[in-house]
Amino acid sequence: MADFDSWVCRTALSPSSPLYREARYLLADESDLRDRALYHSVLAALATGNATAGRIAGFLERPISDITHPLTVLQDCGLVRREEDAFRRNRSTYRVAEPLIAFDHAISRPKRPLLDRRLAHQVWTTARPRFLSAVVGPHFEQVCRDWVANFASPETFGGMPIDVTYGTVADPAARTGMELDVVVRGAVGQDNGVLLSVGEAKWDRTMGMSHLDRLRHALILLAARGVDTTATRPACYSGAGFTPELRAAEARGEVVLVDLRRLYEGE
Repeated sequence: MADFDSWVCRTALSPSSPLYREARYLLADESDLRDRALYHSVLAALATGNATAGRIAGFLERPISDITHPLTVLQDCGLVRREEDAFRRNRSTYRVAEPLIAFDHAISRPKRPLLDRRLAHQVWTTARPRFLSAVVGPHFEQVCRDWVANFASPETFGGMPIDVTYGTVADPAARTGMELDVVVRGAVGQDNGVLLSVGEAKWDRTMGMSHLDRLRHALILLAARGVDTTATRPACYSGAGFTPELRAAEARGEVVLVDLRRLYEGE
């Protein structure tokens, strides 16, 4: 990990490295971006966790009508991705689609005066947790969704995946919502729209039985709302691996486990 930290400081956070300014060049290449300050502000809002149109507008202290067009253009350019909640179709979230731009707005841009003074190591020491939560985590979740959509076999979830997104499930008792990183709907025989799987993705955390219990609780909540969960398989996606107890649950057919080898080498 020390080698990675050193690489980040030498390249992504070093003014002498071409990568340091690459995110700005990506935006400069987009001819449709007229008011670049506004587009950068929208990206900054997204990079700091404001994922809905209302929250972006609030962060920028502008009416929603001011950001509708910029969001549309950023989507058309492939820089922002719009996703519909699997269980709340009237709710959409927006995410920065390009990790390099997410890194620039979440890590580099807020600390540019310090980076220009060659203080990359000091910046990275405090910014690293944010890098994991704001850049790596969301990107890993998308990698997992892309894997399900493009590479998972029908046997993995007991049907053909068709629609893969995220979802939130209301938990009235806890007065909160449970976020599910990978929600899979698909076809089983002649039936379409079957809820095949709900899953959680953790890049830097070894996943265990507590994660499976959380998914089971989500299924109970969904069933209470009338959602058919009889064919739904819980799934855990991890970049750090799984505990022996969770591996044993996989052997019993209680959960689908997807690690880095499976993600990058295929089924």
